[in-house]
Amino acid sequence: MLKRLKKFLFRRNFGGFKRNYAAAAIDRLASGWTATNRTADEEIKGSLKIIRARARELARNNDYAKKFLKLCVVNIVGPNGIGIQNKAKDFNGVLDKLANDKIEEAWAEWGKKENCDISRELSWIDMQRLFIETVARDGEILVRKIRPSDNKFGFSIQLLEADHLNENFNREIPNGNKIKMGIEFNNLNRRVAYYIATKHPGGYYLANKHERILAKDVIHAYIKERPSQSRGISWMHTAMTGLNMSGGYKEAELVAKRISSAKMGFFKTPTGDEYIGDAKTAEGNLITEVEPGIFEQLPAGFEFQAFDPQHPAGDFDAFMKTVLRGIASGLCVSYNSLASDLESVNYSSIRAGSIEERDMWKMGQNWMIGNFCNEVFTDWLNMAMLTGAVALPISKFDKFNQPKWQIRGWQWVDPLKDAKANIDAINAGLKTRSMIAGEQGYDIEEIFEQLAVEKELAAKYGLEFKVPEKSNFEFLKEEKI
Repeated sequence: MLKRLKKFLFRRNFGGFKRNYAAAAIDRLASGWTATNRTADEEIKGSLKIIRARARELARNNDYAKKFLKLCVVNIVGPNGIGIQNKAKDFNGVLDKLANDKIEEAWAEWGKKENCDISRELSWIDMQRLFIETVARDGEILVRKIRPSDNKFGFSIQLLEADHLNENFNREIPNGNKIKMGIEFNNLNRRVAYYIATKHPGGYYLANKHERILAKDVIHAYIKERPSQSRGISWMHTAMTGLNMSGGYKEAELVAKRISSAKMGFFKTPTGDEYIGDAKTAEGNLITEVEPGIFEQLPAGFEFQAFDPQHPAGDFDAFMKTVLRGIASGLCVSYNSLASDLESVNYSSIRAGSIEERDMWKMGQNWMIGNFCNEVFTDWLNMAMLTGAVALPISKFDKFNQPKWQIRGWQWVDPLKDAKANIDAINAGLKTRSMIAGEQGYDIEEIFEQLAVEKELAAKYGLEFKVPEKSNFEFLKEEKI
């Protein structure tokens, strides 16, 4: 008996090692938890088109999906777009102001829609906004580099939707290369070319051909989540089910509320005779119209039975908040931003939420700069120098190709506290003025130049501005107290 008990205890205490991880258990509780170990491309290929189509439908008809896309545009691109300050330096480390000004002026001219966009419809800022909104919605975008002869700078770009890249175009090529989902790779898995449809496959065309375009002339922008991933998925994909369901639920509640407010009813008789009404529908069915404030006499023997549904339920707001918090997590934005709900926030909560969310937007800004802005600027500058539109020696291209992108900044949550903290950080040597200006979306050189101009202008008119003995921060602090 003792021997059997020891054997039982051993199995109970140590038998669990056979399972390794609880997440890998196969039992009745995990029977619906299916998983495969297919490559990223195999998982994407069968879902790409339907996810993209559903994301576009949500963008057209769902309030929160549209809000998310606009949040991406506003926070990543900003109201003035991602600007540029070129930082080419001479051999002694001093900024080459003459060359930098020349490049910046030419870039601003190229950014006009007649130069930037091959179709001459979008400016550079417009393209930035459309680029990030398309990537957030569709998961990817194609940017084709074109070198037209009728362009002063010899360079334009064209934005193409991912539909032009057929995910079902897969084959091996005699030279050893492989085409996966419309992209040609060599044996080192480097992109060689893109097979891009000459017409959008969603249009009404009898025939559609693929044009082979070298990879160096195409920017394929998407966020890579797995090493083997060749195509991009909508940024909304984990939240799309919730967005669709919440939209349907809200619509049902609105309809139910409208019905309940109408206070409708039915006519009936003890004998079951039918009251056929006094009007007709388009199909010829007799009905009775109901309008506010209208009463009519019923035929003899008829009585009125009220229809008064009590809807929606009182937990509508709480339920929607719970759903939207999950959706916001899937979209990597704060609930307050997505739902435009500041009802219960305080300084501490809004500051913590804003800082976390802004870090996400900064990641998006850095991604966009590395995968779009830098590539476009490099090819533009190369062609602009070759055509003479930027009169600088092409032999020093690497010296002049030094863009510093000015991303949008954000206003302080509490200007008094945050500005005072920045001043203390500067005085303690923990931050520089350039760092703080950059956080606000400004360039320190432009600030100093503007200050110098204002100082000269004040002297011209005999004006003198004195700094008070107490700083503005101290005055504000005393007033606040």
